[in-house]
Amino acid sequence: MILLFLVACHVYAKSDATDIPSDIHEFFPTATRVGETHADIQVTPVYQLQDLLGYVFESNDFVDFIGFSGKPVNVLIGLDTEGNFVGLKVKQHSEPIFLHGLGEQSMFDFIAQYLSHNIRERFIVGGKSKAGSDATYFDGVTKATVSVLVINDTIVTSALAVARAKLDGFVAPSTKIVNPDFFEPLNFNELVEKGYVQKHLLLSSHFEGVESEIVAAAAPFINAENDVFSEHYYAFLNIPTVGRNLLGEQEFKRLQENLNPGELALMVFNTKGFSFISEDFVSQTAPEFLRLSQGDFPLSIRDIDFYSFYEPEFSQPLPDFNDIKVLRVKAKGGLSLDQPITISIALPYNPSFFEQEEHLLPYSFTLPPQLFIENPEAIAETPLPLWQKIWLDKTLEISITVAYLFGLSVFFAFQRRLTKYTLCIRIIRLTSLLFILFFIGFYAQGQLSVVNIYTLLLDIVDGFSLGVYLLDPVIFILWCFVFISLFVVGRGLYCGWLCPFGALQEMLAIIAEKLKIKQIRVKPHHHKRAQKIKYVLLLGLVGCAFYSLTLAEKLAELEPFKTAITLHFVRYWPFVLYAIAILALSLKIHKVYCRYLCPLGAGLAVLGRFPIVKLLRRRQECGAPCQLCRQKKCGIDAIEMDGSIDYAECIQCLECVVTLDNPEMCKIDKYKKKRVPTRVKNVNIISAK
Repeated sequence: MILLFLVACHVYAKSDATDIPSDIHEFFPTATRVGETHADIQVTPVYQLQDLLGYVFESNDFVDFIGFSGKPVNVLIGLDTEGNFVGLKVKQHSEPIFLHGLGEQSMFDFIAQYLSHNIRERFIVGGKSKAGSDATYFDGVTKATVSVLVINDTIVTSALAVARAKLDGFVAPSTKIVNPDFFEPLNFNELVEKGYVQKHLLLSSHFEGVESEIVAAAAPFINAENDVFSEHYYAFLNIPTVGRNLLGEQEFKRLQENLNPGELALMVFNTKGFSFISEDFVSQTAPEFLRLSQGDFPLSIRDIDFYSFYEPEFSQPLPDFNDIKVLRVKAKGGLSLDQPITISIALPYNPSFFEQEEHLLPYSFTLPPQLFIENPEAIAETPLPLWQKIWLDKTLEISITVAYLFGLSVFFAFQRRLTKYTLCIRIIRLTSLLFILFFIGFYAQGQLSVVNIYTLLLDIVDGFSLGVYLLDPVIFILWCFVFISLFVVGRGLYCGWLCPFGALQEMLAIIAEKLKIKQIRVKPHHHKRAQKIKYVLLLGLVGCAFYSLTLAEKLAELEPFKTAITLHFVRYWPFVLYAIAILALSLKIHKVYCRYLCPLGAGLAVLGRFPIVKLLRRRQECGAPCQLCRQKKCGIDAIEMDGSIDYAECIQCLECVVTLDNPEMCKIDKYKKKRVPTRVKNVNIISAK
């Protein structure tokens, strides 16, 4: 009987195994069958006979986080019954950096890091500091930071949604919300007594029975008189009874203005002993020694810098504190305040000379039920969009970029007053070129591309999504600035003062001049014809984009920007050879790529052909008879025979107006100073010796 049963099972398994899709079989090698996709949530259960092995699902059924291409990255994910990742495979993506830059293998290698890890872990992508065992650090992908952050959010958010809905041990989404109308006036002690504010007191007894290294690390902070290691208070300020009682109406309103929808505000302050932040704490970052979790799942917290420009102000006295911070709580799956919460103090210690670990001192609590009401719609809290996280993380780059753009605007506004100072203008010009190349280009990755133009056109046709463009704050800010400036002063403000590859070519031209490399001067009639090449390339790329975006992105490799600026020449050799050839030719022909081949410059020229303000001053004598600026000063050949400026081609380097305002350089002024000699007739000149 047993033998017959085993044979039947074997036949059953063999017959069913052939129906298992290859991807699922790769994730679950011992699977014998797959079940029907669940009706309530798009997951496919996988079985070995009657035992559930786990679930397989596509991330697109749960999230729609948009990448640079304007489309999400769809990942097929396998999750076992314990919440471990057993398989991940990219089903579809359109990320340009992986398709036509770094190659897809770098993306596959990044995703492979999740295998065998559990969804309960706290994943940190590209973290510099790896102290502590409570987080899992994954290597990012250089030059593809935004793309891998999108992929991380896609994987973690969709997997957490499945885990909470189908697996045991995960906190299910709450059906309750904070009661916005519940309020009772209470002093601080009453808030603590009622459990609205939590007190976390740690004594020396918490270190009994632990390793000697942990005891040694804690000893300096333990007060010999009262035996206290640390004392912290935790208050969720978005709860009206807590926030309004502690902050008062005005500060409570200011707090709400600092929070995005779905976010919570946790105030933490330390009154005694060991603190949750270090002396070197940087505003708007996560506190070094504080951990927040729910259902064994770590939740992200970050300082909102609430007291950067305002001193802490409260409506009632609080205990004397040493450190105080208001933290933004934004868990990917949502923090449910009505369910048990754990906050831990993390004490760093050294188990050996070369290692650093953290000893967690947890404090678990549940907030009183009277603070909550049933949510009839059961709306899940919306996580902070990825673009907002990126903007918060790139505050420094954004600030420096905006400061430069402001300074550049002021400089252009007053350029007519400044151009008479020749040396000053040239110092500003050289400094700007260096800043554009090394900060905007190599560091902040702010190189605009023609891909941005036809991506925008396709979005307008297919449905515009602003979130795609917000993923890179520096690119977004530059495009906004460039778009406005095109109609005000023309394309020159970008091509001459904001394009990293243009700056690189111009610096090569300076080097060529110093090395006295003989220049090739393109004849005027050839120059006019060659200028049209970039417009033909622009039309071809835009037209191709409407046929096939993938093909258009491949053809966009005509731009050497990605190779030279984005990837720092670390790329397959034909791309590197092409970029080097362009730059080498720039040593002989001034900014040859910008003048004849750049489709991005062509697109900007079309929009900026008729600027509202023409700042480049000309004289009546320019062009007739004087041709100095056209022949000697304008390297890009944007001055016509009659002395007028072709704003569609001009990069506004200001060399021509600097010449006009310098009497030592402008020939017109020199001729005016010279007197024509007069002949004297019938005069005998006698020279005496």
